[in-house]
Amino acid sequence: MKHFYRHVQVLIIGLAILSACVPAKEFQTLQDKNVKCEEERDKLSVENESLTTKTSELESKNRILQAKVDALTADSAQRAITFNRINDELAMLKERYAELQNLQDGVISGSKDETKKLLLQIQKTQEELQEKEDALKELERRLYQRKMGLDIVQANLDSMKRELDARDARLAELERMLYSKDSLMKALREKVADALFGFEGKGLTVSIQNGKVYVSLEEKLMFKSGSYEIDSKGAAAIKQLVPVLEQNPDINIMVEGHTDDVPYRGTGGLQDNWDLSVKRATTIVRLLLSGSKINPVRVTAAGRSQYLPIDNGKTPEARQKNRRTEIILTPKMDEILQLLETN
Repeated sequence: MKHFYRHVQVLIIGLAILSACVPAKEFQTLQDKNVKCEEERDKLSVENESLTTKTSELESKNRILQAKVDALTADSAQRAITFNRINDELAMLKERYAELQNLQDGVISGSKDETKKLLLQIQKTQEELQEKEDALKELERRLYQRKMGLDIVQANLDSMKRELDARDARLAELERMLYSKDSLMKALREKVADALFGFEGKGLTVSIQNGKVYVSLEEKLMFKSGSYEIDSKGAAAIKQLVPVLEQNPDINIMVEGHTDDVPYRGTGGLQDNWDLSVKRATTIVRLLLSGSKINPVRVTAAGRSQYLPIDNGKTPEARQKNRRTEIILTPKMDEILQLLETN
């Protein structure tokens, strides 16, 4: 289950990142949406934990009810034995009564005391017979009640088993879908790395982080310092990535621009690092879409300015790492979210 929680959390965070918007003046709206996505992720995590807890509770109740069924079954068996014994005793009493009745009928003469004694024996035998019959009827009534109780318990057990089976099926489907997404992203990472083979180690890296493929492009490969006009080598790398993205229409594309913490001093209508990071992201988005079959609905451009550094150091080397553009490829989560919302 830890594997399940981790992946669900990762995938929900991915959705939150995808909701980012390009212009700086709408960033507050994006933050609100991001908070909402975080809350949705927490809600889904709590629901999944609740689902696991309910499954454990149902299994515990199932064991308790099964123990009751076993006890009731054993008790019913013992009562059946008692029933058979009483029935045998009743048969013997009936035989004895018949013998006494015959004896009474055959008595032609005798003393008054003997006749009275015989009548008392007959009366006593009749009373014993009535007691045995009453006991049998009571036992039959109790056995019937036991059987009805067993039927109700069995029906509850069957219902709980069906519910447990349904929950297990949902969990298995979630694990299968998450595994499928992981396999998809690993295969996609290989395809991207193959397409950009000539650029890896030259300002470009391809990696998998949190279930997403990251194509990280250093500033030296893509842009001149303070500029958002793409270099020819960077443009060539982007164009080599286009066929892979066209062949994987179920992958969402996020382009993020990042700067260092040095205030922007350039010209051309840009005010600060926010503007620069956004313009660099939109430049790459336009290049990806130009003449390609990539659906623009899949693509998001975002500027992160200086606020998501790789290295928090203040050295030239640290700042160079932070000046980058990242293309983040994320699988669509519609099927997983729909399954989580199912009761």
